[in-house]
Amino acid sequence: MYLCSRFEKIFFEVAMTFARKYWIVLIISGLATCAFAQDNHPHSTGTPTEHPHDAGDHPQTEQMSAGNAEADHSEGAHSPCGHSVSEEVEFNAGDNAVHHISDANAIHLWGNSYMPLPVILYAPGHGWTVSTTAAFDAHHHGNGEVTMDGYVLVHGNVMRIQNPQYAEGEVKVDDYTHKDTTIEGKSKTLYYAVINGQCNLLDTKTTFDGGLMGGGVTSFYDYSITRNVFTMLLTVLILFLVFRSVARTATKTHGHAPKGLQNFIEPFYTFIRDEVAKPNIGPKYEKYMPYLLSAFFFILGLNLIGQIPFFPGGANVTGNISITIVLALLTFVISTFSAKRHFWEHTLWMPGVPAVLKIFILTPIEILGIFLKPFTLLLRLFANITAGHIVILSFVSLIFIFGGAGKSMSGSITGIIASVPLSLFMMTLELLVAFLQAFIFTMLSATYIGTAIEEPHPHH
Repeated sequence: MYLCSRFEKIFFEVAMTFARKYWIVLIISGLATCAFAQDNHPHSTGTPTEHPHDAGDHPQTEQMSAGNAEADHSEGAHSPCGHSVSEEVEFNAGDNAVHHISDANAIHLWGNSYMPLPVILYAPGHGWTVSTTAAFDAHHHGNGEVTMDGYVLVHGNVMRIQNPQYAEGEVKVDDYTHKDTTIEGKSKTLYYAVINGQCNLLDTKTTFDGGLMGGGVTSFYDYSITRNVFTMLLTVLILFLVFRSVARTATKTHGHAPKGLQNFIEPFYTFIRDEVAKPNIGPKYEKYMPYLLSAFFFILGLNLIGQIPFFPGGANVTGNISITIVLALLTFVISTFSAKRHFWEHTLWMPGVPAVLKIFILTPIEILGIFLKPFTLLLRLFANITAGHIVILSFVSLIFIFGGAGKSMSGSITGIIASVPLSLFMMTLELLVAFLQAFIFTMLSATYIGTAIEEPHPHH
C-alpha cells in the first residue's frame, strides 16, 4: 500500500505538472482526436458515397425473389455479396472504437494520405510476396484499388482472394463488400472483392486461435510491419536515443547534480530500484534490473505514444493482447527458470501438509497458479489500456451521435461541446494510467521473480 500510494503521488504530480504546463497541447490533441475520428471513419457521413460499379453496372450472380425483399435490404442492395464497405449510412460507435484501436498494415496520415508499410506475406503453394502497401494504391478508408498477387487491402488490412485466378499480377478492384452470416453456429463477417462484377471471397490472415476469436488457420501468413510493429520500433529507437544521451551526460557530469533529461529519467530509475526491485527481489535484485527497467520504460513509452491522436502516435500497442502475451511470457520464463528448490518444494510438495491435501487440493492449485499469474498480468495491462481508448473514442462518438452522423450541424456542435471536455479529462486520466500500468506490470513481475528465487528462512 505504501509503494502504491507513493507511486501514485509521484506520478499524479507529474501528470498535473504536464497538464498545467502543456494544457494547450492537451486541447489541441483532444480536437485532433475529434477531427481524426471524423476524417478517418468511413461511416461518419449520412449520405452514401457513389461508386462507379453499382448493382446496375454488372450482372447479378444471385436471384432474389420478392418474398426475400427484407433479406435483400439487410444483405445489401448494391451487390449480391452484401454492403459496400464504404457505404454504411448509420454511424456505429462500437465499430468506430474497434476500428481505431485495431492494428493495420498502413498508417493513416490525413485525408486520402496513407504511410505505406512493408508487406511480407506467405501463402502455401504460392510462396512469398514482399512489397509495400503502396502497391495496393489505397484511397480514403484504407481500401486498395488494385490487387497484388491475389492480395488486397481492405480498411488498411491485407486479405487474400480465394479465387486462384487472381494469384498473380495486378487487377483493378471495383469495390469491396461485406455481409454477416452464421457459420457453424458462430456469427462471422465475410468480405468480398468485386472484380468485373464478380464477387470473390476473401481470407483474413492466419491467427492460430483456432477460431476462438474469429480467426484460425487460413490461406496465408502475414509477417508485415504493421502499425503496432512500427510504433514498437519507433519506441525502441526513442528509448535508445534517450538513454544514450542520459548515459553520456551522467558520465560527463559524474558527481554533480543531474540536469535536463537525466534529471527526468533518474527518479524513475531510482524508484524502480529502491521501491520495486530491492523490496520484492532482495539482495540479488541487480541481476533482474535490466529486465525490469526495460519492461517499465518500454510499456511506458508505448502508452505515452499511444496517447498522441495523430502520426506518429495513435497506435494501441499495449491494448493488443498479442503484445501483452509476449511481455507476460517473458516474466513467466524468467521467474520459472530462476526458481530455486525452495520455491518448487513449496509448490509441488509442501512440507508439513498431509499427503492427501497435497495431491488432490494444494499441489493442483499451486500448479494452476503458476500459469494464472502471467495470464492475469497480460490481461490487466491489455484491459486497462483498451478500456481507456474505448472510453475516449466513445466520447468522441458523441459528436456523430448528437449530429446524426453529419445530418445536423446544431447537433454536431452540441456533441463537440459535450465531447471535448470529457475527452480532455480522459486523456489527462489516461496519462496517469500510462505510468500506473507500467509500474503495476513491473511491480508484479518483480514480485513473481522474488517469490521464485526466495531463499528458505532459518528456523529459530
